[in-house]
Amino acid sequence: MRPEISFHIENLRKSYPGFSLRIDKLSLYEGEIFCLLGPSGAGKTTLLRLLNFLEEPEEGKVFYRGQKFIPGNYQPSLDIMREITTVFQRPALLKDNVWNNIVYPLKIRNAPIDKERILELVKELGIDNLLKQKSRTLSGGEAQRVALARALVFKPKVILLDEPTANLDPQNIKIIESMVTKYSSEWNPTVVWITHNHFQAKRVGHRICLMEDGDILEVNKNEIFFNQPEHPKTKAFLSGEMFY
Repeated sequence: MRPEISFHIENLRKSYPGFSLRIDKLSLYEGEIFCLLGPSGAGKTTLLRLLNFLEEPEEGKVFYRGQKFIPGNYQPSLDIMREITTVFQRPALLKDNVWNNIVYPLKIRNAPIDKERILELVKELGIDNLLKQKSRTLSGGEAQRVALARALVFKPKVILLDEPTANLDPQNIKIIESMVTKYSSEWNPTVVWITHNHFQAKRVGHRICLMEDGDILEVNKNEIFFNQPEHPKTKAFLSGEMFY
């Protein structure tokens, strides 16, 4: 059975001075981890900001679970906004302890605080010993794991990840990758993951997308993208001839 479409994009355009994002057609599905690869300035973060409704396009349509959003009418309901979460490269935590950071999304949604589930989540992330600690005292890896716990605690339907493991050590990377893939298999969200590391995309992604200068060059299933890429620039990118 084909998975349900969460996002469908048609003829999307978003421009800044010296840059234009152009996506003619793209669908994102429930239950998939969709990895975005490409150099800085390719349009990956712009696409992410359009998906979390922080930016409005100049042209085109974005459908979220069948509901259409167009320029001039691009503000979703609060209920929709509360289905989507974003984890950035640099976590923006509250100036509070770890526990209050993690339960904050539940409080603003007036959702029950399931202590047993939260304790299981933080244990898997290796931060169960930090719950009383102030966020300002955390290391970079600890802070990012807290940010991920905060993102997952309310069971989002869409998870947008903007290089969440950049500059982290291998152990923190392994923990975050394992947690996201586990959550994906259990709760069936749509995950869009920006990474500069194609080895990471190969480990976690179901489908891989390569972008350059605001254009999508190739979208393919993991095995095809890495073993039988269709676009010549994908082949060059994977061989290290491009961007690096």
